[in-house]
Amino acid sequence: MAQVKMYGRRDVWSGQQREISDLVQSCLVSAWGLPEEKRFHRFLLLDADDFVCPQRSERYLIVEVVCFTGRSDDAKRALVRELYAKWPHDPEDLEITIIEMPKVNWGIRGVPADELTLSYKVEV
Repeated sequence: MAQVKMYGRRDVWSGQQREISDLVQSCLVSAWGLPEEKRFHRFLLLDADDFVCPQRSERYLIVEVVCFTGRSDDAKRALVRELYAKWPHDPEDLEITIIEMPKVNWGIRGVPADELTLSYKVEV
């Protein structure tokens, strides 16, 4: 399981959500083996005054991946590298954070996630 939050400026990224979502999902599928249909993405687009990052351009985007623990450091590095390789803009304008937590901390389909049978591997 991975949920992705993307933070950026509304005046820059509004209308481009599907394009960015497709890019991020393709990286999750490639690097971590997530099924294509397991896409849980949220865009938190802010007014310029509400997104203060003076050393970045207006295209600055933060991608925060919240996921189950279990992926190796190499798998996390692979995701970061893949995102930067596919990013069509200045790499200074992309920042990636991976936040992991135990499955027991998630509730999915009425049960703690550690009681679910997943259709994909987390330990990659």
